[in-house]
Amino acid sequence: MTARDPLTASFTASSTADEVVRGIDLTGIRAIVTGASSGIGIETARALTAAGAQVTLAVRNTAAGDAVAGTIESSTGGIRPRVVQLDLADRATVTSFVDAWSGPLHLLVNNAGVVTGGLERTREGWELQFATNHLGHLALAIGLHDALTLGASERDGARIVSVSSTAHMRSGIDFDDLHFERRDYDPQIAYAQSKTANSLFAVEATRLWASDGIVANAVNPGGVATGLQRNFTSQQRQSLDAAEAAGVFTYKTVQQGSATTMVAAVAPQFAHSGGHYLDDSHEAYTVPNDADLAQHPHGVKEWALDPAVAERLWAVSTDLLRT
Repeated sequence: MTARDPLTASFTASSTADEVVRGIDLTGIRAIVTGASSGIGIETARALTAAGAQVTLAVRNTAAGDAVAGTIESSTGGIRPRVVQLDLADRATVTSFVDAWSGPLHLLVNNAGVVTGGLERTREGWELQFATNHLGHLALAIGLHDALTLGASERDGARIVSVSSTAHMRSGIDFDDLHFERRDYDPQIAYAQSKTANSLFAVEATRLWASDGIVANAVNPGGVATGLQRNFTSQQRQSLDAAEAAGVFTYKTVQQGSATTMVAAVAPQFAHSGGHYLDDSHEAYTVPNDADLAQHPHGVKEWALDPAVAERLWAVSTDLLRT
C-alpha cells in the first residue's frame, strides 16, 4: 500500500473552536452533540450554533441542558438549541431518542463520556465505561443511520465525530473479557479500552457507510479539566498528575479542547475522508502498539486503527446490542 501524508488543517494545539469555524456558514446544518451539558460538549454546541447550525443537545440531565441552551441562546443572538434526554447507558432512552428524530441529520458528535472510580455495571451487566462511551454511541449512530444518509444526500456528505482520548494508548480491546468478568478491574484500563473502541468505531463506520456519504473520524481533545474527572480516585488523580509532569499533555481550555472536534466536524479536508484519528487539529501519526505514551503523546496506536479489529469489534458490539 502506498504511504500517504497525514491530513492537516491550518490550526494548532492552541487554536479554539471559534477560530476553526470562523468564516464558515453552517446555516441549514442539523447537528447532535451528546454530553452537551458540560465541558467540551458545551463549547462544541456553542461554536456550532454560533456558526448557524441547528443543534440538539443530547443530555442525561435535561435541566442542565436547558440552562446550557439558555446560555448559548444569549451568546449567539437568539439561536436556542433543542434539548433532548439521552442516557447512553440506558438502551430505552437511546431508542426513544432515535424514534423521535425526524428528517435529515448532517453532523453527529459523539462527545459524551463517563469515567468511573470503580467497577459499575449497567442493568445488562456491561461494564459502565465501555457501555456508555462505546456501546451507547454505537447504538445511537446505527439508529440514526438513515437520517445521516438523508443528510448526506442533501449536503454532499454527513459526518460523525467520535471523541476518543490519548488514554487509548494504555489498552487495546480485550475480546476475551470486555466487561471485566474475570480480570481484576482497573478503571483506567477500562476507560482506555472504551477510548480505543471510540477510534475503532470511526474506522468501521467509515468502511460500512462511506458509500452512503457518511464518514466518521476520531479526535483527541487533549488534556482539559472538565466534569469527566469528578469521579477520579486518588490513584487516578496521581496518575494524571504524573502524566502531566512527564509531558504527556499540557492542559488546554475547553475552547482549545473543542477545536479538534470542530476540525473533524467542518474542515474540508475531512468532508469525505474518514477512519482517521486527529490530535491537535491534525491527523495523528501512527505508532506501534508497544510504543511508550510519554515518548509519543500525540500519536495513535495501531490497535486503534486496525481495520480487522474494528470489524470484529463492530460485530461483537452489535451482537451485544441485539441481546
